[in-house]
Amino acid sequence: MRPLRYLLDRVGPHFEKGGRLEKLYPVYEVIDTFFYTPGDVTPDPCHVRDAIDFKRMMSAVLVALVPCVVMAMYNTGLQANTAMVSMGIAEVPGWRGAVLGWTGVGYDPGSVLADLIHGALYFIPIYVVCMVVGILWEMLFASVRGHTINEGFFVTGLLFPLTLPATIPLWQVAVGISFGVVLGKEVFGGTGRNFLNPALTARAFLFFAYPAQISGNAVWTAVDGFSGATPLGAVATGGMKAVTGQLSWFEAFLGTMQGSMGETSALACLLGAVMLLVFGVASWRIMVSMVLGALALAGLLYGLGSLTNPMFEMPPHWHLVLGGFAFGLVFMATDPVTAAMTDLGQWIYGLLIGMIVILVRVVNPAFPEGTMLAILFGNTFAPLIDYYVVAANIRRRALRHA
Repeated sequence: MRPLRYLLDRVGPHFEKGGRLEKLYPVYEVIDTFFYTPGDVTPDPCHVRDAIDFKRMMSAVLVALVPCVVMAMYNTGLQANTAMVSMGIAEVPGWRGAVLGWTGVGYDPGSVLADLIHGALYFIPIYVVCMVVGILWEMLFASVRGHTINEGFFVTGLLFPLTLPATIPLWQVAVGISFGVVLGKEVFGGTGRNFLNPALTARAFLFFAYPAQISGNAVWTAVDGFSGATPLGAVATGGMKAVTGQLSWFEAFLGTMQGSMGETSALACLLGAVMLLVFGVASWRIMVSMVLGALALAGLLYGLGSLTNPMFEMPPHWHLVLGGFAFGLVFMATDPVTAAMTDLGQWIYGLLIGMIVILVRVVNPAFPEGTMLAILFGNTFAPLIDYYVVAANIRRRALRHA
């Protein structure tokens, strides 16, 4: 790494104040601090709360996302290879088929390596487009405003692809991340000032702007001509028997089913949750309260039943492993920027999101997945929840000392 350090030191003065490339200093700074610890020190006394800073916090989230990334590639390839075998398709057309032919791994759904490589050929291009376009927007806003590029986008740039289907056109990925970064974050002043999760904002935009490419039966498996609904979609039309006949609860927990690339595996999300809690990044109160809110309302609706709505047939524990509930619970609802900050506020915030997820899923059968909208709804109320919690604490203290 010494040659890289030497190169950065040589070109650094050109980006500093008075240099020819002064306007592009944020671009230089983000590259330098990505590979090395900043050399700046505080000349005056300072107060240090703990050893974690924003960079380490975002790095912890990226590490926690690794199980979901691996599962995204594996399950995408598994579903594609399984569909190809069932349909008698010999090979994938285009450049992906050429790469798979060069590797010699084949299309065996029983081969973990074959599934990983096949799935990576769909996930990696989506991820690369998302990162390139998103970082360009970040650099543009940082250069205009004269502030540094923080590491928050690296998390957004990984979360967003994990919420997408494998077959989404790459140009829609570019449009979606542009909307999320610009209108979901930068117009409010950048990271720390946005009140909506940028990745979910981008996902919501795509869902309503291009529903044919983001929802439906044909988008979840990367095989032309194959149609297969997600388990939630199957329940909405055929009841629980449409799922339990083909998928066990444990298989749903593992994530070997149709769905957005990184959201299917509750196990991978659980591993990520453990990491985030150990690192001290995520709030256990939000996680617990969101699960309790979902289970409570799902249990009530399950007990009431319905003669016309098949979604009432879903037992509460199935809601935890289907759709994007686990992924949203661990990585979206706990976003420290857009979630509630007070202890009591986090309990209320999590309960609110968990209950709205079930309301959207069960009471509105035309829209079987409600996690995305529930978290965005919770984001909008988080500041108000914290405000009233703080105001109530102030009133209690005033009465105590009156």
